Amino acid sequence: MAEQLGVGIMGCGNISAAYMKLAPLFSGFEIRACADISQEAASARAEEFGLRAETVDGLLAADDIDIIVNLTIPAAHYEVSRSILEAGKHVYSEKPFVLSVAEGRDLSELAASKGLRIGSAPDTFLGGSHQLARHLIDAGTVGKITGGTCYVLSHGMEHWHPNPDFFFKPGGGPILDIAPYYITNLVQLIGPVKRVAALSSTPSPERTITSQPRHGEKITVETPTTFHAILEFRNGATVSLGASWDVWQHGHSPMELYGEDGSLFVPDPNFFSGELKVTSKAEFTDERPAWNHPFNKINEGSEDNGVANYRASGLADMAHAIAVNRPHRCSLEMALHVVEVMTAILKSGENGTFQIMETDCERPKALPPDEAAALMA
Repeated sequence: MAEQLGVGIMGCGNISAAYMKLAPLFSGFEIRACADISQEAASARAEEFGLRAETVDGLLAADDIDIIVNLTIPAAHYEVSRSILEAGKHVYSEKPFVLSVAEGRDLSELAASKGLRIGSAPDTFLGGSHQLARHLIDAGTVGKITGGTCYVLSHGMEHWHPNPDFFFKPGGGPILDIAPYYITNLVQLIGPVKRVAALSSTPSPERTITSQPRHGEKITVETPTTFHAILEFRNGATVSLGASWDVWQHGHSPMELYGEDGSLFVPDPNFFSGELKVTSKAEFTDERPAWNHPFNKINEGSEDNGVANYRASGLADMAHAIAVNRPHRCSLEMALHVVEVMTAILKSGENGTFQIMETDCERPKALPPDEAAALMA
């Protein structure tokens, strides 16, 4: 693929470094500039990664930028993505894509009217282990998926994040911040959700920051931090989801899927790789296809204690898709459906009623090893 689409980064906080560091692994795009409401932050990131620092308006107007990656805080995602589309550029947003279905539909209509694309993280479902799980499900190895469990439990972000306030404000919380990884993976493995029900709570109304540089400061919690949800999928499967920032330790697997002929123990969807365990009926089995997936390879840390990190793979897939006019996998339709699932969990947690989904989406096309390799530089 010869064409390189120019990419700009809007928002130079913590996550921007990951995109800038990992972008050279991929073909089809090149990060050229960055901007932030803090010119100092933009200049620092630009110097660190050899980019051009722009003002917000300057990045929107830049002739060499085709796609802008929206890495602003969740509460700003809608307005920033709208300004990007109005400037005539494609959008790739960090999760959550938006904070309401109405916002997502508005952006969808605007993008369609301008012939532009919208993509959204997370892209961890493109990781080698999750795509192997997809392959085994599609091949009927464990039979039709009928149920499962999913857990993402920890004790919050105030222990490590330098500015954790937004995690505990409206637009934050474990459902909107961390559950997108899990719900998106469930959708790509099982399909769209039909309805949800949930219970929610806020065990700690105040958090104390123990990270630097704000050690000891207090944060008022303004969104629920513990959820127990049930998701019914259109294929009939039911999956329980536990998401909490009020748990110090637990023994749950990140994701288990139960089929008519066996079970899948899926590694943490917050990461691209991990050990995938499979059973045939009740017995664990090692029988599976050769799977030399490039997004399974450890590229951070040591072989013994490292991770496979291919953040920006969804951006690369979108750039390739634009070039050859095919659907991209981290699609607007799937991102909007996941937003509806998450906001329905929030609403059900408030009023205790089942919430029926109005949006729908197709499962994204699987990403086998050869197609993943074609996205790389």
